[in-house]
Formats: sequence, structure tokens, C-alpha cells
Amino acid sequence: MAIYGGLFVSAFLAATVLPVSSEVVLAGLVAAGRGDPALLFTVATIGNTLGSVMNWIMGRGIDTLQTKRWFPITREQYEHASRTFRRFGAWTLLFAWLPVVGDAFTVAAGAARVHFGLFVVLVALGKAARYAVIIAGGLWAIA
Repeated sequence: MAIYGGLFVSAFLAATVLPVSSEVVLAGLVAAGRGDPALLFTVATIGNTLGSVMNWIMGRGIDTLQTKRWFPITREQYEHASRTFRRFGAWTLLFAWLPVVGDAFTVAAGAARVHFGLFVVLVALGKAARYAVIIAGGLWAIA
């Protein structure tokens, strides 16, 4: 059970703006044959999606948070993500798994008041696809 809990925490933190890599944790677990791949996939996807939900919530309060010294997304990162988000809309959330800009996309979605249900579906689909590729690659490598 501990491996799933650790993976969940890793995936959750990786979706926030903290420098954590859930991909390395997941790939290591798969390569070591630790845990059921389907359950690892599910736990990582849920944890990472919930981390992005935290970013969406922060985006709802971006006006007050952005002036805080501890807020980890710079004004430039946020402005770039906002421009991209305005140009391509909610579809950018399929790429919420991308390093740095993905976190900013999820914050921009909160600021833009994207419907929560749509947000969760698009973010979860993108993150699930990424984790599926990581697990498939890990299983292929050990086969």
C-alpha cells in the first residue's frame, strides 16, 4: 500500500508548481515490477489530476496570489499561458502535463473560470495518456 501512497503524493505534488517528477517514480515502480500497472496508472492519474485542481483553485484567486512572493508562477509564465489559453481555449488543458507551462495552463483555466467538469475531464485525459505511455514503455523495457 505504501508504494501507491508514495506514488499518489508524488503525482499530486508534481502537478502543482513544485519541482517533483512523478514520471521517474512511476517508471521506477514499473521497471522494478512493484505494484499492479493498472493500479499504478489509476493512482498516478488521480493524484496528478487532483494536483492540477489545486492549481485551478489558485487561478480563481490569481489577482491576490500573484503579488505574493511565495507564488511560484512568474507573471511572464502566467501571461504566456494566458495568451496561449485565450488562443486555443480549453483544449490547452490536454497539455497540462507539460513541464512549467502545463501548471500555468491550469492556473489560467481557473482564472478564466473554465467549467470545473470540463477542466477535470480534459486534464485527466492528457495526464492519463502520458502515464499510459510511461507504463507501456516501462513494461516494454522489462519484457
